[in-house]
Amino acid sequence: MRLSARVDYALRAVTELASVSGSGRGRPVTADQIARAQEIPPKFLESILLQLRRGGIMQAQRGPEGGYWLARPAEEISLADVIRVIDGPLAHIRGQRPEHLGYHGAARALQDVWIALRASERQILELVTVADVAQGTLPERVTQLVADPRAWT
Repeated sequence: MRLSARVDYALRAVTELASVSGSGRGRPVTADQIARAQEIPPKFLESILLQLRRGGIMQAQRGPEGGYWLARPAEEISLADVIRVIDGPLAHIRGQRPEHLGYHGAARALQDVWIALRASERQILELVTVADVAQGTLPERVTQLVADPRAWT
């Protein structure tokens, strides 16, 4: 699995908002505060925050009391939600959904492998919420996978 820098920064920004505001709206957090806390290039972050706002992940307010906050509780925002807003559907192969690929002959089973991979990826990314990451309390299924030494190689 390969995640773009945009997705990495988006996940870090949303997690930062969750850690500052908890489950509620809390106080708005500026883009500069997020950029500093997560060491994200500010100009790059601004375009990501706009995308997240348009995607319904966060809201914003301009002005001296302005900033960003999560559009809904962090417990209701999965990592998959954020990734889809930034990069679109999960697990594309050559820019296409796996079910739209046409494999033939000996390679026919590859389509099933790509679909299974997407399903597995989706299970984890939809299971883990922004709140889980912000609080450092990942679901048991994730901690079991991480405990396997083979996961690290």
